[in-house]
Amino acid sequence: MNLTVLYFASIREALGQGREEVITDAPTVQALRDELVARGGAYASSLASGRAVRAALNQVMVDGQAVLVDGAEVAFFPPVTGG
Repeated sequence: MNLTVLYFASIREALGQGREEVITDAPTVQALRDELVARGGAYASSLASGRAVRAALNQVMVDGQAVLVDGAEVAFFPPVTGG
């Protein structure tokens, strides 16, 4: 399936891009994240399972078990605090 993957804040800075088109067979958001981590380098360090990373699927906050569908938009970003 074809997905649009968006990266925000420190993840975007580490990867040097804010958006990419990804072709994947990953069934869930977590499986997609694992696939991206397997690329190594900045992907592995910024999206590693031990790092706090939030995800949204089609602009709705989700957990890793959210099911992906063709044409979906997935966004990854670090938790944000305000003050």
